[in-house]
Amino acid sequence: MVPLRRRRILTAIAACIAVPEVLAQPGSKARVALLSGGRQSDSIHFVNALFAELRALGYQEGRTVELDAQYADYSVAQAERLAAEIAARKPTVIVASGGGIAPAVRLSPPLPVVFVHSGNPVDAGFANSLSRPGRNATGISLLALDLIAKRMEFLRQVQPRMQRVAFLASPEHAGQLRELAASRDAAAQLGVEVVYHEARTPEELAAALPRVADGKPDAALVFSDALMVGQRQELATFFLTRKIPSAAGYSAFPDSGHVLSYGPERLAVWRRAAQFVDRIVKGARPSELPIELPTVFELVINRRSANAMDLVVPAQLMVLADRVID
Repeated sequence: MVPLRRRRILTAIAACIAVPEVLAQPGSKARVALLSGGRQSDSIHFVNALFAELRALGYQEGRTVELDAQYADYSVAQAERLAAEIAARKPTVIVASGGGIAPAVRLSPPLPVVFVHSGNPVDAGFANSLSRPGRNATGISLLALDLIAKRMEFLRQVQPRMQRVAFLASPEHAGQLRELAASRDAAAQLGVEVVYHEARTPEELAAALPRVADGKPDAALVFSDALMVGQRQELATFFLTRKIPSAAGYSAFPDSGHVLSYGPERLAVWRRAAQFVDRIVKGARPSELPIELPTVFELVINRRSANAMDLVVPAQLMVLADRVID
């Protein structure tokens, strides 16, 4: 069983990490570029955590490191353009997330990339394996499939009458098939019927929502892919209006009005990403740095949204929550 309280440690999938050669010469300045696929408002606190951790590691902005953050606003074309512009500035390493990962990884000639990836980086073609990426990119995968069953259990505690649940996801997301299979398994264990809805764009998602309503689900499970993260506010309004409690993997969802989330504590993940940057600046090869999984998790409950749906969050669930929004 996955512990519910936070644990302040991230462990590598493989035990062996290559000893890096020192790349940065004394007095040289590292160039760290960040390419986020999302909006600045969605990403800034994670970027701040990354940069703060680099400072804690001894990097001094303007003296020993140049920091540059770019945001693609959920636009594939903009992510491609920004990646090319970043490459022209010849960074030491690129930190990428969301829709910024693919264009960063596929730059030619390749540059070292540290990613924070919501899906499976092997399925996405970014790495050969978790233990030995074998390419120019490494980092942290947030795809914690073992949390899905617990997320479904929490959702049922909030909605005891849950017999039918709507799943919403983008089929473009690497790892989506794994997450869907794990979610179906979790629903089967609870004896819950699943109605799956997929969308690739905001327009497709808007067109799917009337079908979600027509299916009369008792609850909804929203996958934490880039599309759903970007549309989380619109989804929260939709579910709140129809009194459909929804759960997801990131705390940004209950912060936007969804009833609960259970998943990785992403600030800890971004702080850990700075450790990858530090190793690469000092000469480590991304191909030899094992991809890590998070082991810092949080349960966030939006009791205000639950109350608006005439639902009562059980006391035993409240006790487990790391944060409650009233």
